[in-house]
Amino acid sequence: MTHFVSAEEERRVRANDREYNEKFQYASNCIMTSKYNIVTFLPVNLFEQFQEVANTYFLFLLILQLIPQISSLSWFTTIVPLALVLSITAVKDATDDYFRHKSDNQVNNRQSQVLIRGSLQNEKWMNVRVGDIIKLENNQFVAADLLLLSSSEPHGLCYIETAELDGETNMKVRQSVSVTSELGDQNNLASFDGEVVCEPPNNKLDRFCGTLYWRDKKYNLTNQNMLLRGCVLRNTEACYGLVIFAGPDTKLMQNSGRTKFKRTSIDRLMNTLVLWIFGFLVCMGVILAVGNAVWEREVGSLFQSYLPWDPPVDNFLFSAFLSFWSYVIILNTVVPISLYVSVEVIRLGHSYFINWDQQMFCSQCNTAAEARTTTLNEELGQVEYIFSDKTGTLTQNIMSFNKCSINGQTYGDPQLSICLQRLDFTPFNPLADQDFCFYDDTLLESVKVGDSHTHEFFRLLSLCHTVMSEEKSEGELVYKAQSPDEGALVTAARNFGFVFRSRTPGTITTTEMGRPVTYILLAILDFNNIRKRMSVIVRNPEGRIRLYCKGADTVLLERLHPCNQELMNITSDHLNEYAADGLRTLALAYRDVSEDEWETWSESHRCADKATNCRDDRLAAAYEEIEQDMMLLGATAIEDKLQEGVPETIAVLSLANIKIWVLTGDKQETAVNIGYSCKMLTDDMTEVFIISGHTVQSVRQELRSAAAAGGGKQLQCPPPPPPPPSNNLMDNISGEFALVINGHSLAHALEADMETEFVSTACACKAVICCRVTPLQKAQVVELIKKHKKAVTLAIGDGANDVSMIKSAHIGVGISGQEGIQAVLASDYSFAQFRFLQRLLLVHGRWSYLRMCRFLCYFFYKNFAFTMVHFWFGFFCGFSAQTVYDQYFITLYNIVYTSLPVLAMGIFDQDVPDKRSLEYPKLYEPGQLNLLFNKREFFICIAQGIYTSVVLFFVPFAVLSDATQSTGVPLADYQTFAVTTATALVIVVSVQIALDTGFWTVINHVFVWGSLGSYFTIMFALHSQTLFRIFPNQFHFVGSAQSTLLQPVVWLTIALATAICIVPVLAFRFLKVDLKPQLSDTVRYTQLVRQKKRKPIEGRLGARGGSRRSGYAFAHQEGFGELITSGKNMRLSSLALATFASRHSSSWIDTLRRKKHTHTHTPPTGAETDVKKT
Repeated sequence: MTHFVSAEEERRVRANDREYNEKFQYASNCIMTSKYNIVTFLPVNLFEQFQEVANTYFLFLLILQLIPQISSLSWFTTIVPLALVLSITAVKDATDDYFRHKSDNQVNNRQSQVLIRGSLQNEKWMNVRVGDIIKLENNQFVAADLLLLSSSEPHGLCYIETAELDGETNMKVRQSVSVTSELGDQNNLASFDGEVVCEPPNNKLDRFCGTLYWRDKKYNLTNQNMLLRGCVLRNTEACYGLVIFAGPDTKLMQNSGRTKFKRTSIDRLMNTLVLWIFGFLVCMGVILAVGNAVWEREVGSLFQSYLPWDPPVDNFLFSAFLSFWSYVIILNTVVPISLYVSVEVIRLGHSYFINWDQQMFCSQCNTAAEARTTTLNEELGQVEYIFSDKTGTLTQNIMSFNKCSINGQTYGDPQLSICLQRLDFTPFNPLADQDFCFYDDTLLESVKVGDSHTHEFFRLLSLCHTVMSEEKSEGELVYKAQSPDEGALVTAARNFGFVFRSRTPGTITTTEMGRPVTYILLAILDFNNIRKRMSVIVRNPEGRIRLYCKGADTVLLERLHPCNQELMNITSDHLNEYAADGLRTLALAYRDVSEDEWETWSESHRCADKATNCRDDRLAAAYEEIEQDMMLLGATAIEDKLQEGVPETIAVLSLANIKIWVLTGDKQETAVNIGYSCKMLTDDMTEVFIISGHTVQSVRQELRSAAAAGGGKQLQCPPPPPPPPSNNLMDNISGEFALVINGHSLAHALEADMETEFVSTACACKAVICCRVTPLQKAQVVELIKKHKKAVTLAIGDGANDVSMIKSAHIGVGISGQEGIQAVLASDYSFAQFRFLQRLLLVHGRWSYLRMCRFLCYFFYKNFAFTMVHFWFGFFCGFSAQTVYDQYFITLYNIVYTSLPVLAMGIFDQDVPDKRSLEYPKLYEPGQLNLLFNKREFFICIAQGIYTSVVLFFVPFAVLSDATQSTGVPLADYQTFAVTTATALVIVVSVQIALDTGFWTVINHVFVWGSLGSYFTIMFALHSQTLFRIFPNQFHFVGSAQSTLLQPVVWLTIALATAICIVPVLAFRFLKVDLKPQLSDTVRYTQLVRQKKRKPIEGRLGARGGSRRSGYAFAHQEGFGELITSGKNMRLSSLALATFASRHSSSWIDTLRRKKHTHTHTPPTGAETDVKKT
């Protein structure tokens, strides 16, 4: 995505005046997220591919091979595989970009109704311009950032869903400026010529500042007047808007991350190693060229009479120069291009394994896991930080009424219920919601027998809310709740016989136990984040006035009448139990209000409401006055439905030393509550730091206070293992802390002078939650960790608001959920549920990393063993660049003889089965620490390869120098030596791959032994009389294989060379497993010695003690109560329609959470200790 870079300081937009607006050259509404077009594809894609050092290296070799004076190998041996690699990559990149073009075209060609010259005309989105007035209809996407002018709803109201922007599915209200709300007719709008002066394009979703100038007056504009691109119009017949920002200037696109070319750390390491190998190659070439110069001067000159130099060589220096380049070509097989072909094939195989994994298939939504890229698989085995969205990723955004406490009696625990079947409410209540799920029949019996406390409990739930009701047909009710919590509570009351039917600004109509009842609504005492409660004051049909209140138990219990003490203690215990289960708790109370008290309070409330100064404070004081001496009714417990297996997944990933950060657009309270539900936050944590400052100074002070508190607490803890040396206080804290930071504070924390302090504090905490963050801030947090921690990051989300984060992380994972497919389209991997992340990383990721590392180690080993023989031979052939083996063996070695066995190992190998990978998460740590393939491991492989080449050259050379055939003919000829060395090489590398393979399949057996068999078959064919007769100039080794391999001394030589190469490796490995076993060795050992397998970590393993937290209406928006009582929104369309589900989420044991281990090698005894503890 290429952003439109704007230098404007302010934006001026005049309605219905394209000519005026075009002189500012504002961006059009066409968007482009693709990387290439037809013209730029070839040059740009080739430029990207030749950034791979290896591709440039092979292009250079190809040029050298085209020079006949120095080339001893055919040019096609390089150009064919190079062209193949470039073509495959280009096709893959073109396919990816084609889908981006297709997505862009789909969006750009959507239709919009634009007001042009007084009439509505259909225009494509891409043709909409700044200053146009467009008409939106219900359920349509907003085409650009619009200033709302008028609406079909009263008072210029309209309702929008912003899931694509901030991930929230509850609806929000927007309202036009009063002066334009009357321009409902398109003729009036056609003559509207107001001018808007506002801020330039920016990425702040929650802020807009501008002024409307019209008819010599000016009107302030705020975010409440704006409809942003990506929103969907809901429950509103139609509205009109003026385009302020279009295309790349819209806040949605300003928050979109750039499409990036992602490489794995192994790719970057391989680029470095190829440079090193090329340097090594040059050094070998220089040594052999110097040797050639010395030999030609001292020895070669003696043969000039019958072995003259080939033209244009006329002196020993020029001979050495040509010899250097000849050896560069001959020795280039230390990094053959087949390496890169093989890497791509292995990655493709790993991708198919992910796609085919039935355990990552979601049967509910019929969605399989999909690897949308093939280049990042091994990086899945190295992730250290996961950045997760909340809504739709960790949660289903579905609330369910789970338990309740009424007058000291708890209900909703299936174990205490006689009936464990789901209750059927239909016979009792024809208006019941069929989707409502509850199991405790004792509560239903209590309602049926007419218990007064139970009736009052559900009466409160049916009256004390801001839900709107739509009755499509008799008895078919649809509730539109601003927050899912409220919808769940009102639905619960509905099923237990207290049905909310409708409301007007002054009444609430319910059906109580089949009897219609209308209450007069006297006042709504609205919710806000400070009060954490809401109340309604109603007059029942008998004329009695009663206040009903629900809210956070921390604020409501202290406002009860003293006579409630005993009941409060019992209810508090119930609240603790509910909170321990991660439920969102809420306390309910009421009080009777006398007529005199009502009259007095009503007057004071009216004065506070009309106050011009300190209105909010005066209203709060009035509310506080009447919300006293209440009588406790009970408590509710709502389950914010986590996705299945979320707590268990987070637990296991934490044990794998992976840190999870939640980045969400939700309010702080909601995010914290989910943090407790999914066990990221626990009551065992020493402290949860809240960073909520609004200024740079306050944020810095809060961060430093957190650091100081963390350091101080650590002093009281038992001394931990010695940490690595560090000058940072936060590196030494225990880690049993959590950090919660708000979006406005994060904006300051991400500034250059504070980012280091923020990173050190946050990374020292066990859990980090960032709330109210914009999509761009999500990406900035990811970039910050990438910059400062040099760790592999993974971002996972399900909405368009997660796209920039997904693109910024090393690995992006999209969840195909409720919020569209934008996240999936931008992702590298996708699946249906968060719990599959556990298997993606700990099984597929770990295996991919292990396989790729073993593949690379073996590949470099076998090619150094193969190539370095030429180097040693150079000292015995006059440095003439003659090859040891015949050219067909050189061509086929990497293509036929050794390619398939290493491919089979790279695709199928595994050290432990998938169940053990999940059972022992610590197995994941070697990937994070990059232990299996690094510079040290590379040099070990190279050393082993060079040692093998020394043995393979000098053992046959020494033995065959004095050996003779049974007929007395000497065996010391070039062809016999070549066949013996080649045969020994193939056997040694085949035995070595057999030792390296940890998991044998039929394919491995066929490839390993089949490749060995193919070597002998092809060699006998190439050395046959038949081919020699047909191509006498091509096949010079006629009969060599047959005559050589019939000699017992040759086989003894091969056996001796094989033993000298393999026995030290075997001895070293046995000693290493015995003296310093890795965790994987210990796990394999336990598999062998135990008859009974260890039980996997699953199901309910325990429960957590908890503190009370109210989950009431945390997604609630202040001021909605006032909107209801004003009557402004009394239409069929209202606020969010909450969806409900009955699926029960899993729970887990808190003891699975462990402190992250420091990045040090596990000592010998530590492996077994980890096995026992895990």
